[in-house]
Amino acid sequence: MKAFAFSFFNADVAWRYLPDILTGMWVTLQLGVAVAVSGLALGFVLAVLRALHLRALNVAIICFADILRALPPLVVIMVLFFAFPYINLAMSAFAATWLSLTLVLAAFAEEIFWAGILSVPRGQAEAARATGLGWLQTMLHVVMPQAIRLTVAPLTNRVIAITKSTALGSVVGLSEVLNNAQSASSNAGNATPLTLGAIACLAIFIPVVLLGRWVETRFRWKS
Repeated sequence: MKAFAFSFFNADVAWRYLPDILTGMWVTLQLGVAVAVSGLALGFVLAVLRALHLRALNVAIICFADILRALPPLVVIMVLFFAFPYINLAMSAFAATWLSLTLVLAAFAEEIFWAGILSVPRGQAEAARATGLGWLQTMLHVVMPQAIRLTVAPLTNRVIAITKSTALGSVVGLSEVLNNAQSASSNAGNATPLTLGAIACLAIFIPVVLLGRWVETRFRWKS
């Protein structure tokens, strides 16, 4: 038991590397929020554009969604970070990770929003158009509010899953919390920084899970 405590709960090591863990925690938090906001916004816009039923546009959106949902996020990050410099589009580790996860989340969000749109009875849109509302007004004020309400649960779960993938940024040198914890553990020859990293992840993502549960409860359909 004493050896276990020394290896995983060493106070001296924890205090020495706590600043590194807090720095990484801040990077992870910033990245997670940025990915959630931009990914959901892009997915929403793509779903609305798909509702225009323009064949060429729909094919492009469907291909985008299918390809990004099929590719592992790690592959997308590595392509953006390592391959894009060859076409003069170099980006930082933070930017590559943010853009990659944003595109992946947008692909899933678009399909979820689209399923929500299809779940709204067509009569709702037809009735709105009959009152004089334009197509965009009908989408934004009648169809999408109902579609979003129907998709809260799957969207919440997908956001949580994608934001936890911020740890993949470590493969391109992003100083997020788990990367910093692993580096600190190697330098110290002690696993205590990894324990700190795990605690930091819990501190970040448990509130996200609780918020997601509250959102699901708040917006679920009531019979």
